[in-house]
Amino acid sequence: MKKIRQYTLMILAAAFFLPACTDNFVEKNTDPNAITAVTPDLLLPGIIRTAVNQMVDQSWSIGNIVIQHTAKIQFVSEDRYTWGDRDGLWENMYNNLRNVQLLIEISDRNKANNYKGISLIMRAWMYSLLTDAYGDIPYSEATKGVTGILQPKYETQEAVYNGILADLKTANEILGPGEVVVGDLIYNGDVSKWKKLANSLRLRYLMRISNVKDVKADMQAIIDNPTANPVFSDANKNEDNGVLRYLTSAPNQFPLYTARQGSFDEFRLSKNLGDKLTALADPRIAIFAQPTDASVAANAPKYVGVPNGLNEVAALDYNGGPNNVSRAGSLFYKGSITERGLNVAKGYIMGYPELQFILAEAVKKGLVKSPKTAKIHYEEGVKAAFGYANVTMPANYLTTPGSAYSETDALTLIGTQKWIALFFTGLEAWFDWRRTGIPTITPGVDNVNSGKVPVRFAYPRSEQTLNPTSLAEAVSRQGADNYNTKVWWDK
Repeated sequence: MKKIRQYTLMILAAAFFLPACTDNFVEKNTDPNAITAVTPDLLLPGIIRTAVNQMVDQSWSIGNIVIQHTAKIQFVSEDRYTWGDRDGLWENMYNNLRNVQLLIEISDRNKANNYKGISLIMRAWMYSLLTDAYGDIPYSEATKGVTGILQPKYETQEAVYNGILADLKTANEILGPGEVVVGDLIYNGDVSKWKKLANSLRLRYLMRISNVKDVKADMQAIIDNPTANPVFSDANKNEDNGVLRYLTSAPNQFPLYTARQGSFDEFRLSKNLGDKLTALADPRIAIFAQPTDASVAANAPKYVGVPNGLNEVAALDYNGGPNNVSRAGSLFYKGSITERGLNVAKGYIMGYPELQFILAEAVKKGLVKSPKTAKIHYEEGVKAAFGYANVTMPANYLTTPGSAYSETDALTLIGTQKWIALFFTGLEAWFDWRRTGIPTITPGVDNVNSGKVPVRFAYPRSEQTLNPTSLAEAVSRQGADNYNTKVWWDK
């Protein structure tokens, strides 16, 4: 009986103290500083930084090489077109697009049109990178895993482009004053500049598909109504550029700043770009490259490029070895956190110089009627491109043969200057070259792609396991899954 009474007392005591232990349990065990709901200002910076940094990585690893801005002297597989499984762009963009979709859904719930407009612009740009690199891709069913769609269908590139252009048009229509945007790493919340980016991108993508679709009316509608459809303006020039301006400290430093010296030194000035800049006496060569070590030691600095696509031995021995060929520009590496580097090493979405070259081409081809001639747009593009590179343009540059505008050679001049201006802009220069064929890009003598410059990425191998049926359908429609199958707008 004594033991029973003891147990009874223990139970009663526990019952008495239990409420005291459980009262305010949730409150006491909840971190008041913890984030319990994702808000637009938290999502937007990561979306921008992740996507733009991937663009920088694509510039360095493949974009500059395939378009012959740079060449490799070690580990030359990429330069010989042994590209393997180029899945980085695919994985990065689709992972990030899930966050974009979440931001759109949050914006819809909150009736936050400015966040939604910016999200639509980022979505359009990111899908453009994917479709221009791969061709047909998952689109309307992509990022819908939470709804049970785990094997999204691939859609034609034409359908994807229709969606891209629709997103940009909608963004232009809903962006406006009154709603504050926080977390904007591009324009610091200035939605008027986001509208300009949306419409400038529309002109880029309309030009991209102009060889396979009549885009005159759509392009002219943008040009004719600058109030409703503002683009990068002459007054602001490079101030309107859609670029991520990096900082001196992490996490917003230029991504290559932390690369190994040896990894940076593998990349050298391409002979193609170097010869063109030298022939034009173009001072931008000092930004895009460094004088050879041997010439600096001899107190007679000069710039020497190396041909693309050489084998490992030939590339390393070219012109007497690495001391006699130019490294890539230091402002894209250690100098990227200096005052001048911050004005050069930028994360590119689209800029004013590119827009002017698009307009110059459009006017020359009769795609649009502009208040300005093709010559004026061309010269404005060249001037702005020097400004973008933070270089003073020589006074006689636009009257020098090879850069002076000529009606006879207009498209070649426009394409060549656009190619120069698109240095270190991700894959954009490659996409544009595939459309125009300007300038001449000749595969290196040791290329392993049957003497052809690649015109797309092969689909990631993971798709063969994760989404085989949709992948097979896309390949049967588009053509062989290799580097030489042209995408819809390139056929």
